[in-house]
Amino acid sequence: MTKGDKLLIVFIVLISFSLMGYFKMQAFSDDDKYVSIQVNGEEIKRFIFDSKLIGQTIPIETKYGYNLIEIGDEKVRVIEADCPDKIDVKQGYISNIGETIVCLPNRLIIEIKGIDSNMEVDIIVR
Repeated sequence: MTKGDKLLIVFIVLISFSLMGYFKMQAFSDDDKYVSIQVNGEEIKRFIFDSKLIGQTIPIETKYGYNLIEIGDEKVRVIEADCPDKIDVKQGYISNIGETIVCLPNRLIIEIKGIDSNMEVDIIVR
């Protein structure tokens, strides 16, 4: 392997990492995000983060179980659940697009998603 081959490999690796970083920044922009709460595969609530929502709790009571969700500053977590293992409570806050909290016994999924221009939201406080 010549010196030119090594330089070419280093150049390709650097370009690859810089493109990966660029696409990650474009795809996962934290400016426009909302929380989707789903039970048994159906979305039951969605809301956009806002400073007036900080500290509010959302009770989710279904035939599968009970969860209490707390909204923080650009983050969300489950603070109470009646499931036996409480993995969703132990997970703590999520704040980035694509992150999820799952409670399998209660069939609950909390996911942070990016905003689509055609979507409607349940809670907007401005």
